[in-house]
Amino acid sequence: QVQLVESGGGMVQAGESLRLACVASGRALSSMTMAWFRQAPGKARELVGGMSTLRDATAYAASVKGRFTITRDNDKSTVYLQMNNLQPEDTALYYCAAARGATTTQSMRVLRLYSYWGTGTQVTVSS
Repeated sequence: QVQLVESGGGMVQAGESLRLACVASGRALSSMTMAWFRQAPGKARELVGGMSTLRDATAYAASVKGRFTITRDNDKSTVYLQMNNLQPEDTALYYCAAARGATTTQSMRVLRLYSYWGTGTQVTVSS
């Protein structure tokens, strides 16, 4: 059974940075598409960024492109989300998710593709 544990959330001011980390166990990270989703109160869960096993292809939400970067360290079984220039609208609960095998960049935003989810880490950005 795959387990995902997120860390790195917190409370920051607008313009600051945070780096989220997600440690995976139970399956080789290199065999999974990894993604970060977020959910703000009253809103649907949405893809923030994802990275496929297929040539490490990535996809990002338009609202974070150029500010957020997803990376993975297969040796450490960890995927990261570097978040720069955070804004109040980035406030949400951030979830790490994993899907078995490769996923196309077009499909990364489909929640039902992901078999494994972490419990989330809160990010709060004040203005």
